[in-house]
Amino acid sequence: MSIAEKIKVLIVDDQVTSRLLLSDALTQLGFKQITAAGDGEQGMKIMAQQPHHLVISDFNMPKMDGLGLLQAVRTNPATKKAAFIILTAQGDRALVQKAAQLGANNVLAKPFTIEKMKAAIEAVFGALK
Repeated sequence: MSIAEKIKVLIVDDQVTSRLLLSDALTQLGFKQITAAGDGEQGMKIMAQQPHHLVISDFNMPKMDGLGLLQAVRTNPATKKAAFIILTAQGDRALVQKAAQLGANNVLAKPFTIEKMKAAIEAVFGALK
């Protein structure tokens, strides 16, 4: 069993198309345990019920944005060890710095390629083989 098959991934994005693209890319990389949420509040509820190893979250979302979710994940003892990749279409340095301060493991810019997603995940977990 590969590392990817063992990692539970939570995708949090308010855009259905983005969730599908992320899920498809993760599936192509060998991930099998993928859950999706439409906003940060729903994502945190899922994490509270069943912590995941990796959260890939969009930044701009209604109810709770990606930084709010990151902060909630990092302050909850049950979820604080989860890897967190923030996904953004913005090249906003302030956002990237704030995400790093809050404990994001990596940032992935949209639009992304499967190779860039793989590199962002491998920077956290090591080779996915």
